[in-house]
Amino acid sequence: MTEHEKAILITGASSGIGEATARRLAADGHRVFLGARRTDRLEELSQEISNDGGTAAFRRLDVTSAEDMRSFVAAGRAEFGRVDVLVNNAGVMPLSPLEALRVDEWDRMLDVNVRGVLHGIAAALPVMRAQGAGHFVNVASTGAYEVVPTAAVYCATKFAVRAISEGLRQESAGGIRVSVVSPGVTESELADSITDPTARDAMTAYRAVALPAAAVADTIAFAVSRPPEVEVNELVVRPAAARTR
Repeated sequence: MTEHEKAILITGASSGIGEATARRLAADGHRVFLGARRTDRLEELSQEISNDGGTAAFRRLDVTSAEDMRSFVAAGRAEFGRVDVLVNNAGVMPLSPLEALRVDEWDRMLDVNVRGVLHGIAAALPVMRAQGAGHFVNVASTGAYEVVPTAAVYCATKFAVRAISEGLRQESAGGIRVSVVSPGVTESELADSITDPTARDAMTAYRAVALPAAAVADTIAFAVSRPPEVEVNELVVRPAAARTR
């Protein structure tokens, strides 16, 4: 249990890294406010956390809507009295070669992976500035450091998350901290959104060695748990058995 309980908002909390992060941070003694589109899963997760002695609440959230994100942050603040941490975790990964011209999927990645993070910053930054403290944890990917075939647009969105995060860090004086957590291949539902057959088959083989989502949650918990005078800017976590993932 932590000595410094925080109010933590998590996007994309209905599965994968978001769900694991909610469980880990609640177990550490933090209060978690969960957002995602699948409210049935959020309700079940919140109940399980409460049954285990933690504190959790939830609200439906579509990160592609700036208004929805503002309402989510406002609801989290009303629930817990403040917003200490926002974990911008929601993401999609419908990989495909550029020549497949899946423009709708490109747009979806830009909307969720980039605009979703920007909407989170726009909603939470004024609250954190008013408090005099706060912490953004933006989940990127090892795709933020390299580009591979079928992943050009996905990697571009994750490069953008790193760039936005670094800009926010440089512009944020005082008590507002910014961390980027970049996982390698991780057990999650991200690959379920891949519709291109070639990319889907490649990802099946690629994911043969993967991190458990709990390992990424542990990394996020580390960043969140640092004392106020310490800012962990970037953490990259990969499966130990995979040299290029």
